[in-house]
Amino acid sequence: MASTQTPADAAAAAGDTECTAGEKPAADAGSETTLAGEAKGEATDDSDDARWEVTWDGPDDPGNPMNLSTARKWITTVICSVGALNVACSSSIYTATYDGIEAAFGASQIEAITGLTLFVFGMGAGPMFYAPLSEFYGRRIIYLISFTFFLAFQFPVAFAHNITGVLVNRLLGGLSGSAFMSVAGGTVADMFPKKDLGMPMMVFTAAPFLGPSIGPLIGDFVAYRTSWRHVFYVMIAWVGTMLVLITFAVPETFAPVLLKRRAIARRKDTGDDRYYAPIERMNRSVLGTVAFSCRRPFELLVRDMMVFCLCLYTSILLGTMYLFFEAFPLVFINNHGFSSMHTGMTFLGLLVGMIMGMSTEPLWKRQYNKLSRLRNDQGKPEYRLPQAMVGGPFVTIAIFWFAFTQYKSVPWIVPILSGVPFGFGMLLVFSGVFTYLVEAYRPFSASALAANGFMRSSFAAAFPLFSIQMYNKLGYTWASALLGFLSLGCLPFPFLFYKYGERLRARSKFAWSDDN
Repeated sequence: MASTQTPADAAAAAGDTECTAGEKPAADAGSETTLAGEAKGEATDDSDDARWEVTWDGPDDPGNPMNLSTARKWITTVICSVGALNVACSSSIYTATYDGIEAAFGASQIEAITGLTLFVFGMGAGPMFYAPLSEFYGRRIIYLISFTFFLAFQFPVAFAHNITGVLVNRLLGGLSGSAFMSVAGGTVADMFPKKDLGMPMMVFTAAPFLGPSIGPLIGDFVAYRTSWRHVFYVMIAWVGTMLVLITFAVPETFAPVLLKRRAIARRKDTGDDRYYAPIERMNRSVLGTVAFSCRRPFELLVRDMMVFCLCLYTSILLGTMYLFFEAFPLVFINNHGFSSMHTGMTFLGLLVGMIMGMSTEPLWKRQYNKLSRLRNDQGKPEYRLPQAMVGGPFVTIAIFWFAFTQYKSVPWIVPILSGVPFGFGMLLVFSGVFTYLVEAYRPFSASALAANGFMRSSFAAAFPLFSIQMYNKLGYTWASALLGFLSLGCLPFPFLFYKYGERLRARSKFAWSDDN
């Protein structure tokens, strides 16, 4: 177990291949592969079949994505990161269109909000299909197809004639755009060796967190100055630009698929059909792999207590953040006299906090290594939890801070500042939980993260649906305080699993332990 794995590395693990017993996995997309020759003419293996396996032609093979130029790697990383930010931003930018949609179609408030929940639900469900499909067809084709559909589904929303058209296409947009949330981390890991992966992956993993905070800021400004339809015109222009950049600047980086192309070319050039790539000999079907990818996450949620508890914690936090998209306009418009254009700015505290949380990554890396040295081991998954242990109290304090400072008599800047510790703590909790799930459930890390993603998105989709009613029924203060109590109830989880996690892993059917 590498002691230098960062939280960003966890995102890359979501694309790892999980195999059933006796199945030969494809080459790890994020590993540095150094193989002797393209066709092992001098193989030490006695097998005649092994002589025709197509591999990289040494460590400096220009076809290996690890050998792309630094500039090309970073261009691809930035495009993938902005693509993920684009999709995440699309989820929350929609909140600026509620009033316009209600007026245009005579829709109820809950019908308008449903457009947000359907998109977020689609973002959570889509990765269960995209991740396994990318193992067969590669990253690039998944991006091109999914983002083409993502662009296509922006138009029916922008030019919709009824609320049904808006809702259906929001769901389809979330499903199609979610490819960047699940596959793009693998692209980054394909290009950078382990020792250089921290910074580029940190850039990528920031996008899904920053996107929802930026959405209301952009959307409220555009909708206030123009109309609700112009919000989607902006998204059409942004998504269209991204699709052009993906088409011309993002190469295929998945090593097994690149080797398959090389094998096909070798067979064509030589007329010898014995040449093959490892992926062509996998004893797996597309349908079976997708079915496995969909089944295993639910099995983990139902049958493993640690997975369920940690997923519940992160789900409540993300649900709270999406609920704030409804709560902030209520509080700041009604209590502090903000205009609809200015409500998006109330999320700046959240954005600042997340950026501060990301900046602490080197600190947690040093902490992990320090714990490993002090206890004279190679590092245990539990050593990833201290950052969640630190972040959790920040989140809980921030929610109560917001709850009890939103009165008209309190300056508006005070509740806005509560977003800083909320964003800071949430980033640390998510980072700690993600890395723990990857390391503690090493054989099933992709399924563990898929379970987390699906549950998180389900909560984020559901919470806004009852937000307005909850705030009107309980009052602004106690509705927010209820969220604080939910966070407080989950606060012990990282502490308990830090102390007892190793013991619980030893009893788990799915978790990795020292006895494995």
